[in-house]
Amino acid sequence: MYQDEKLVCEDCGAEFVFTAGEQEFYAEKGLVNKPKRCPDCRKNRRQNNRRHGRKLYDATCSKCGAQTQVPFKPIPGKEVYCKDCFASIKAE
Repeated sequence: MYQDEKLVCEDCGAEFVFTAGEQEFYAEKGLVNKPKRCPDCRKNRRQNNRRHGRKLYDATCSKCGAQTQVPFKPIPGKEVYCKDCFASIKAE
């Protein structure tokens, strides 16, 4: 049986509770390490990684010709699609 456990965030140093429910969830997913960051620091880290984690490259959509940005360096001769065209191709 799981019990709430107090942990210390490695980023901000705040104490937070690793609840029994979270521990059960971690076990179900096969995660063996306890969280190192409090929920607020985890949330901030995820948001920062999404915004700043990838370099974006300018490209022209091969289907509609719109200017777009992609998270990979376009290779000459390979098709690149904007978000809308990629979604429509994927749906087909």
